[in-house]
Amino acid sequence: MAVPKKRTSRSKKKIRKTLWKMRGFWTALKAYSLAQSISTGNSKSLKQSDVIKEKIKSTYNKDEQNQRSKLPITTMNPN
Repeated sequence: MAVPKKRTSRSKKKIRKTLWKMRGFWTALKAYSLAQSISTGNSKSLKQSDVIKEKIKSTYNKDEQNQRSKLPITTMNPN
C-alpha cells in the first residue's frame, strides 16, 4: 500500500484545494450562463425543439401570473 513519506506542506494543500474549488466554480458559471441563454432563447451552442421552447415560455408566463396574483391589494382606510 502506498504511504506518503513526508507531510504535505500547508501551501501545497492550499494550492490543491483552491484549484479543486475553482474547477467547481467555473463549471457552475458555465452551467448558469447556458441556462440563461436557453431561457432567453439566445443559445447558439444548444438546439432546442419547438416543444421545449413552448414549455419554457408557458412556465415563465405561469410564474409571472402567480407573482402578480400574490401582490397585496392596498386600500385606503380613512381614519
